Amino acid sequence: MNIFITATDTDVGKTYVSRGIVKELIKRGIKTGYFKPFQSGIIEDMPSDADMVSISAKDNRKNLITKNSYITKTPCTPSVSAEIDDINIDIKKVVSDYKELSKMCEIVVTEGSGGLFVPINETMLVSDAIKALKLPAIIVSRPNLGTINHTLLTIKALKSLEISILGVVITNYPKDTKDPAVTTAPALIEKFGKIPVIDIIEKNGSDFSKVVDKILS
Repeated sequence: MNIFITATDTDVGKTYVSRGIVKELIKRGIKTGYFKPFQSGIIEDMPSDADMVSISAKDNRKNLITKNSYITKTPCTPSVSAEIDDINIDIKKVVSDYKELSKMCEIVVTEGSGGLFVPINETMLVSDAIKALKLPAIIVSRPNLGTINHTLLTIKALKSLEISILGVVITNYPKDTKDPAVTTAPALIEKFGKIPVIDIIEKNGSDFSKVVDKILS
């Protein structure tokens, strides 16, 4: 199953989760594509998220193909960064690039930019890109205070847009925490969102087998 990795906000851990999923897939011998349609904040000789995913693949790199549709320099929302660079982001190119990558791979992991409602051009948001690609989503969320609200809002938005949700992955979870705001969040997200929490990844955790099992099921 091809999948779109979105999040409740920026800097939540989308790339970390995407990289973990990709590493687990290629470790299992599955030809995998990593697709980052909109990559901003990249200047000369600076590695992109796709570069970092490729580097982390190490000896299994033969089972990985990475692709970007647009790379821009200014570290901000794709629409603004593209405008500064005088680039026109065309969703047709994104869909075409995705289809091309899909033909070469068994599974494609597509990573979004920021949250659902980040503008990608003058008329479209990240959520429009998910719809155009016709992909189910995994939501990456943080563990701490406020995550219930942000995650449930993201779930509700995806449901209202009729985008299928595979589940939620909580990242950077503090080991041995007793903070009730953290420990109670996963169950409350499942209860009120009616969406499974696929896995809770501890800080610096590297086991994404549960997430990949869910994708492959």
